[in-house]
Amino acid sequence: MKYVEIFTDGACSGNPGKGGWGAVLIYNSVKKEMSGGERETTNNRMELTAVIKALEALKEPCKVTLTTDSKYVCDAINQGWLKSWVKNNWRKSDKKPVLNIDLWQELLPLLNTHHIEFVWVKGHNGHKYNERCDELAVNEYLKMD
Repeated sequence: MKYVEIFTDGACSGNPGKGGWGAVLIYNSVKKEMSGGERETTNNRMELTAVIKALEALKEPCKVTLTTDSKYVCDAINQGWLKSWVKNNWRKSDKKPVLNIDLWQELLPLLNTHHIEFVWVKGHNGHKYNERCDELAVNEYLKMD
């Protein structure tokens, strides 16, 4: 399997509000930047969208280290919340419905396609690629009127 490093971030102006996402993918010495946005969204939706879009860009199953500043995304995967939500018909432990089900359902097959390690990094703390992803995300929502 090819090894790819992925860095992602999401940003919002208002929550909900205008939002953007950014991703940097690195394979060997090749670096690819991606970004996009939505007019009415939330920060968590942009964080998830960044992960989904980056993984969708991979043309074959890969070994991936995915670094994000989103505790929401990392904990859902690393703490097993996502598996529990699926098992409990998209209900959290407090029996309330899971938010962003549509995006989690988009992510599930990608998790099964790739071998992914999710790594959390503190945001806005000088991490080169986290800062770049934030810049890409913010630029996306700043383009909107």
